[in-house]
Amino acid sequence: MPRIISTHELDDRLGDICDEIHVGKCIGLPTETVYGLAANAYNGQAVACIFEMKGRPKFNPLIIHVANLEMAKKHGLFNDLALNIAKAFWPGPLTLVVPRLEDTKLHPLAFAGLDTIAIRCPKGPAQKIIKACDCPLAAPSANKSGKISPTHAEHVDQQFKDTDLIIIDNGACQVGLESTILKVEDNNITILRPGFVTVEMIKEVTGVKPEFSNSSKIEAPGMMKSHYAPNASVKLNCKICDEGAALLAFGDAQAETMFNLSQKCDLREAAANLYLGLKKLDETGIEKICVSPIPNEGLGIAINNRLQRASAPRNT
Repeated sequence: MPRIISTHELDDRLGDICDEIHVGKCIGLPTETVYGLAANAYNGQAVACIFEMKGRPKFNPLIIHVANLEMAKKHGLFNDLALNIAKAFWPGPLTLVVPRLEDTKLHPLAFAGLDTIAIRCPKGPAQKIIKACDCPLAAPSANKSGKISPTHAEHVDQQFKDTDLIIIDNGACQVGLESTILKVEDNNITILRPGFVTVEMIKEVTGVKPEFSNSSKIEAPGMMKSHYAPNASVKLNCKICDEGAALLAFGDAQAETMFNLSQKCDLREAAANLYLGLKKLDETGIEKICVSPIPNEGLGIAINNRLQRASAPRNT
Protein backbone atom coordinates (compact mmCIF):
# COMPACT_ATOMS: atom_id res chain seq x y z
CA MET A 1 0.00 0.00 0.00
CA PRO A 2 1.43 3.44 -0.90
CA ARG A 3 2.55 5.77 1.88
CA ILE A 4 1.15 9.30 1.63
CA ILE A 5 3.19 12.24 2.94
CA SER A 6 1.58 15.68 3.00
CA THR A 7 3.73 18.62 1.96
CA HIS A 8 2.96 20.03 5.41
CA GLU A 9 5.22 17.23 6.70
CA LEU A 10 7.83 17.68 3.99
CA ASP A 11 10.56 19.38 6.02
CA ASP A 12 10.40 16.64 8.65
CA ARG A 13 10.33 13.82 6.08
CA LEU A 14 12.91 15.00 3.55
CA GLY A 15 15.44 12.56 4.98
CA ASP A 16 13.09 9.60 4.47
CA ILE A 17 12.27 10.72 0.93
CA CYS A 18 15.94 11.15 -0.02
CA ASP A 19 16.73 7.72 1.48
CA GLU A 20 14.17 6.18 -0.90
CA ILE A 21 15.76 7.99 -3.84
CA HIS A 22 19.33 7.08 -2.91
CA VAL A 23 18.58 3.35 -2.56
CA GLY A 24 17.00 3.31 -6.02
CA LYS A 25 13.28 3.43 -5.25
CA CYS A 26 10.61 5.52 -7.00
CA ILE A 27 8.44 8.19 -5.37
CA GLY A 28 5.24 9.96 -6.38
CA LEU A 29 6.39 13.53 -6.98
CA PRO A 30 4.01 16.52 -7.21
CA THR A 31 4.87 19.16 -9.78
CA GLU A 32 2.96 22.17 -11.07
CA THR A 33 2.05 20.17 -14.21
CA VAL A 34 1.10 16.61 -13.17
CA TYR A 35 2.32 14.12 -10.56
CA GLY A 36 5.48 12.30 -11.62
CA LEU A 37 6.92 8.84 -10.93
CA ALA A 38 10.41 9.94 -9.97
CA ALA A 39 13.69 8.10 -9.39
CA ASN A 40 17.42 8.78 -9.20
CA ALA A 41 18.49 9.49 -12.79
CA TYR A 42 22.04 8.24 -12.05
CA ASN A 43 20.83 4.79 -10.99
CA GLY A 44 20.12 2.33 -13.82
CA GLN A 45 17.99 0.02 -11.67
CA ALA A 46 15.94 2.98 -10.47
CA VAL A 47 15.34 4.24 -14.02
CA ALA A 48 14.45 0.70 -15.13
CA CYS A 49 11.96 0.56 -12.26
CA ILE A 50 10.12 3.57 -13.74
CA PHE A 51 9.69 1.78 -17.07
CA GLU A 52 8.61 -1.43 -15.32
CA MET A 53 6.08 0.21 -13.00
CA LYS A 54 4.50 2.21 -15.82
CA GLY A 55 4.71 -0.50 -18.49
CA ARG A 56 6.42 2.16 -20.57
CA PRO A 57 8.12 1.26 -23.88
CA LYS A 58 11.89 1.65 -23.70
CA PHE A 59 11.99 3.83 -26.83
CA ASN A 60 10.03 6.59 -25.05
CA PRO A 61 12.57 8.89 -23.34
CA LEU A 62 12.21 10.40 -19.87
CA ILE A 63 12.41 14.01 -18.73
CA ILE A 64 15.25 14.74 -16.32
CA HIS A 65 14.15 17.07 -13.53
CA VAL A 66 16.81 19.32 -12.00
CA ALA A 67 16.97 21.79 -9.14
CA ASN A 68 18.43 24.66 -11.16
CA LEU A 69 20.21 25.64 -14.36
CA GLU A 70 23.62 24.81 -12.87
CA MET A 71 22.57 21.18 -12.38
CA ALA A 72 21.11 21.08 -15.91
CA LYS A 73 24.38 22.32 -17.47
CA LYS A 74 26.20 19.28 -16.06
CA HIS A 75 24.24 17.07 -18.45
CA GLY A 76 23.12 19.11 -21.46
CA LEU A 77 24.71 21.60 -23.85
CA PHE A 78 22.91 24.95 -23.68
CA ASN A 79 23.55 27.53 -26.40
CA ASP A 80 22.66 31.19 -25.85
CA LEU A 81 19.09 30.71 -27.05
CA ALA A 82 18.48 27.74 -24.75
CA LEU A 83 20.02 29.64 -21.84
CA ASN A 84 17.71 32.61 -22.43
CA ILE A 85 14.67 30.34 -22.50
CA ALA A 86 15.72 28.50 -19.34
CA LYS A 87 16.35 31.75 -17.47
CA ALA A 88 12.94 33.09 -18.53
CA PHE A 89 10.80 30.05 -17.73
CA TRP A 90 12.61 28.03 -15.03
CA PRO A 91 11.52 26.98 -12.55
CA GLY A 92 8.30 26.27 -14.41
CA PRO A 93 6.31 24.08 -16.81
CA LEU A 94 8.81 24.01 -19.69
CA THR A 95 11.17 21.25 -20.84
CA LEU A 96 14.18 21.89 -23.07
CA VAL A 97 15.59 19.25 -25.41
CA VAL A 98 19.27 19.97 -25.95
CA PRO A 99 22.37 17.96 -27.00
CA ARG A 100 23.49 15.76 -24.11
CA LEU A 101 27.03 15.94 -22.84
CA GLU A 102 29.13 12.83 -23.49
CA ASP A 103 30.44 12.80 -19.93
CA THR A 104 27.02 12.98 -18.23
CA LYS A 105 26.56 10.48 -15.42
CA LEU A 106 22.86 10.12 -16.15
CA HIS A 107 21.89 6.54 -16.97
CA PRO A 108 21.48 5.89 -20.74
CA LEU A 109 18.04 4.27 -20.25
CA ALA A 110 16.64 7.77 -19.72
CA PHE A 111 17.81 8.88 -23.20
CA ALA A 112 16.12 6.02 -25.11
CA GLY A 113 19.09 5.93 -27.51
CA LEU A 114 18.91 9.62 -28.42
CA ASP A 115 21.86 12.03 -28.50
CA THR A 116 19.68 14.70 -26.88
CA ILE A 117 18.34 15.09 -23.37
CA ALA A 118 15.03 16.49 -22.13
CA ILE A 119 15.52 18.63 -19.02
CA ARG A 120 13.27 20.80 -16.88
CA CYS A 121 13.37 22.58 -13.53
CA PRO A 122 10.02 22.26 -11.72
CA LYS A 123 8.52 24.58 -9.13
CA GLY A 124 7.51 23.95 -5.54
CA PRO A 125 8.06 20.77 -3.51
CA ALA A 126 9.65 18.94 -6.45
CA GLN A 127 12.46 21.49 -6.69
CA LYS A 128 12.96 21.33 -2.92
CA ILE A 129 13.21 17.53 -2.97
CA ILE A 130 15.70 17.51 -5.87
CA LYS A 131 17.88 20.02 -4.01
CA ALA A 132 17.74 17.93 -0.82
CA CYS A 133 18.59 14.69 -2.65
CA ASP A 134 21.35 16.47 -4.62
CA CYS A 135 20.70 14.43 -7.75
CA PRO A 136 18.54 14.85 -10.85
CA LEU A 137 15.31 12.84 -10.98
CA ALA A 138 13.96 11.06 -14.04
CA ALA A 139 10.19 11.52 -13.82
CA PRO A 140 7.43 10.75 -16.32
CA SER A 141 3.80 11.09 -15.25
CA ALA A 142 2.80 8.74 -12.42
CA ASN A 143 0.31 6.58 -14.29
CA LYS A 144 0.31 3.40 -16.32
CA SER A 145 1.70 4.07 -19.80
CA GLY A 146 -0.74 5.72 -22.21
CA LYS A 147 -3.42 6.33 -19.57
CA ILE A 148 -4.80 9.53 -18.03
CA SER A 149 -2.14 11.59 -16.26
CA PRO A 150 -2.59 12.16 -12.50
CA THR A 151 -3.26 15.64 -11.13
CA HIS A 152 -4.08 14.56 -7.55
CA ALA A 153 -2.17 12.30 -5.14
CA GLU A 154 -5.13 9.91 -4.92
CA HIS A 155 -4.85 9.30 -8.69
CA VAL A 156 -1.29 8.06 -8.14
CA ASP A 157 -2.44 5.97 -5.19
CA GLN A 158 -5.10 4.30 -7.36
CA GLN A 159 -2.60 3.52 -10.14
CA PHE A 160 -0.01 1.96 -7.82
CA LYS A 161 -2.14 0.66 -4.93
CA ASP A 162 -0.25 -2.66 -4.79
CA THR A 163 3.13 -0.98 -4.10
CA ASP A 164 4.80 0.69 -1.12
CA LEU A 165 5.43 3.86 -3.13
CA ILE A 166 5.92 7.07 -1.14
CA ILE A 167 3.58 9.73 -2.60
CA ILE A 168 4.01 13.38 -1.63
CA ASP A 169 0.56 14.98 -1.54
CA ASN A 170 0.51 18.62 -2.61
CA GLY A 171 -3.16 18.73 -3.57
CA ALA A 172 -4.32 19.49 -7.10
CA CYS A 173 -1.66 20.38 -9.69
CA GLN A 174 -1.88 24.05 -10.60
CA VAL A 175 -1.31 23.70 -14.36
CA GLY A 176 -2.80 20.25 -14.94
CA LEU A 177 -1.07 19.56 -18.29
CA GLU A 178 2.41 18.21 -18.90
CA SER A 179 5.16 20.72 -19.65
CA THR A 180 5.72 22.38 -22.99
CA ILE A 181 8.68 20.64 -24.67
CA LEU A 182 10.98 22.72 -26.87
CA LYS A 183 13.88 21.45 -28.95
CA VAL A 184 16.55 24.09 -29.45
CA GLU A 185 18.95 23.67 -32.39
CA ASP A 186 21.20 26.61 -33.33
CA ASN A 187 18.73 29.52 -33.55
CA ASN A 188 15.68 27.36 -34.26
CA ILE A 189 12.97 26.38 -31.77
CA THR A 190 10.67 23.42 -32.36
CA ILE A 191 7.67 22.61 -30.17
CA LEU A 192 7.68 18.84 -29.66
CA ARG A 193 4.78 18.98 -27.19
CA PRO A 194 2.57 22.04 -26.54
CA GLY A 195 1.81 23.01 -22.97
CA PHE A 196 1.19 25.92 -20.63
CA VAL A 197 4.08 27.93 -22.11
CA THR A 198 2.62 29.02 -25.44
CA VAL A 199 4.02 30.09 -28.82
CA GLU A 200 3.27 33.72 -27.98
CA MET A 201 5.12 33.53 -24.64
CA ILE A 202 8.18 31.96 -26.26
CA LYS A 203 8.31 34.49 -29.09
CA GLU A 204 7.99 37.39 -26.64
CA VAL A 205 11.06 36.20 -24.73
CA THR A 206 13.24 35.10 -27.66
CA GLY A 207 12.07 37.07 -30.69
CA VAL A 208 11.89 33.70 -32.46
CA LYS A 209 8.57 32.15 -33.45
CA PRO A 210 8.76 28.43 -32.71
CA GLU A 211 7.54 25.88 -35.24
CA PHE A 212 5.48 22.81 -34.36
CA SER A 213 7.10 19.46 -35.06
CA ASN A 214 5.58 17.45 -37.91
CA SER A 215 7.90 14.49 -37.37
CA SER A 216 6.61 11.02 -36.47
CA LYS A 217 9.91 10.27 -34.71
CA ILE A 218 9.73 9.95 -30.91
CA GLU A 219 12.09 12.72 -29.76
CA ALA A 220 10.51 13.45 -26.39
CA PRO A 221 7.78 12.20 -24.04
CA GLY A 222 4.14 12.67 -25.07
CA MET A 223 4.72 12.16 -28.80
CA MET A 224 3.10 8.74 -29.16
CA LYS A 225 -0.08 8.93 -31.21
CA SER A 226 -2.20 7.28 -28.51
CA HIS A 227 -1.67 8.77 -25.07
CA TYR A 228 -3.54 10.23 -22.07
CA ALA A 229 -6.40 7.82 -22.83
CA PRO A 230 -9.38 6.81 -20.66
CA ASN A 231 -10.96 3.37 -21.00
CA ALA A 232 -13.90 4.95 -22.83
CA SER A 233 -13.59 5.98 -26.46
CA VAL A 234 -13.26 9.74 -27.02
CA LYS A 235 -15.07 11.73 -29.73
CA LEU A 236 -13.96 15.31 -30.34
CA ASN A 237 -15.64 18.57 -31.42
CA CYS A 238 -19.17 17.53 -30.44
CA LYS A 239 -21.73 20.33 -30.48
CA ILE A 240 -24.35 17.79 -29.41
CA CYS A 241 -23.56 14.84 -27.14
CA ASP A 242 -24.31 11.40 -28.64
CA GLU A 243 -27.08 9.38 -27.04
CA GLY A 244 -25.76 7.22 -24.21
CA ALA A 245 -22.43 9.08 -24.08
CA ALA A 246 -20.99 11.37 -21.40
CA LEU A 247 -20.00 14.93 -22.19
CA LEU A 248 -16.72 16.65 -21.39
CA ALA A 249 -18.13 20.13 -21.70
CA PHE A 250 -16.62 23.56 -22.32
CA GLY A 251 -18.96 26.53 -21.94
CA ASP A 252 -22.73 26.17 -21.72
CA ALA A 253 -23.12 22.69 -23.24
CA GLN A 254 -25.42 20.32 -21.36
CA ALA A 255 -25.86 16.54 -21.12
CA GLU A 256 -27.29 14.04 -18.64
CA THR A 257 -23.82 12.79 -17.66
CA MET A 258 -21.18 15.48 -17.91
CA PHE A 259 -18.14 17.24 -16.48
CA ASN A 260 -17.64 20.91 -17.35
CA LEU A 261 -14.01 21.90 -17.87
CA SER A 262 -14.91 25.58 -17.65
CA GLN A 263 -18.41 26.99 -17.85
CA LYS A 264 -16.93 30.46 -18.36
CA CYS A 265 -14.70 29.23 -21.23
CA ASP A 266 -11.46 29.88 -19.35
CA LEU A 267 -8.67 27.87 -21.02
CA ARG A 268 -6.48 27.85 -17.92
CA GLU A 269 -9.32 26.45 -15.85
CA ALA A 270 -10.05 23.91 -18.60
CA ALA A 271 -6.42 22.78 -18.70
CA ALA A 272 -6.29 22.32 -14.94
CA ASN A 273 -9.51 20.27 -15.04
CA LEU A 274 -8.84 18.19 -18.17
CA TYR A 275 -7.44 14.98 -16.69
CA LEU A 276 -9.72 15.16 -13.65
CA GLY A 277 -12.73 15.47 -15.96
CA LEU A 278 -11.68 12.55 -18.16
CA LYS A 279 -11.06 10.43 -15.08
CA LYS A 280 -14.38 11.32 -13.43
CA LEU A 281 -16.36 10.47 -16.57
CA ASP A 282 -14.38 7.27 -17.12
CA GLU A 283 -15.20 6.14 -13.58
CA THR A 284 -18.91 6.15 -14.45
CA GLY A 285 -18.27 3.15 -16.70
CA ILE A 286 -19.56 5.01 -19.76
CA GLU A 287 -18.34 3.64 -23.11
CA LYS A 288 -17.99 6.95 -24.98
CA ILE A 289 -16.97 10.46 -23.97
CA CYS A 290 -17.99 13.32 -26.29
CA VAL A 291 -15.94 16.51 -26.01
CA SER A 292 -17.20 20.03 -26.71
CA PRO A 293 -15.22 22.09 -29.24
CA ILE A 294 -12.30 23.93 -27.63
CA PRO A 295 -10.64 26.93 -29.35
CA ASN A 296 -7.35 25.86 -30.93
CA GLU A 297 -5.41 28.93 -29.81
CA GLY A 298 -3.09 29.77 -26.94
CA LEU A 299 -3.39 27.13 -24.22
CA GLY A 300 -6.21 25.54 -26.22
CA ILE A 301 -3.56 24.12 -28.58
CA ALA A 302 -2.12 22.05 -25.71
CA ILE A 303 -5.58 20.94 -24.53
CA ASN A 304 -6.52 19.81 -28.04
CA ASN A 305 -3.17 18.03 -28.41
CA ARG A 306 -3.95 15.90 -25.36
CA LEU A 307 -7.51 15.26 -26.49
CA GLN A 308 -6.40 14.22 -30.00
CA ARG A 309 -4.03 11.67 -28.51
CA ALA A 310 -6.70 10.48 -26.05
CA SER A 311 -9.06 9.89 -28.99
CA ALA A 312 -6.51 8.14 -31.24
CA PRO A 313 -6.63 4.38 -31.94
CA ARG A 314 -5.07 2.62 -28.96
CA ASN A 315 -1.59 1.06 -28.81
CA THR A 316 -0.16 3.36 -31.53
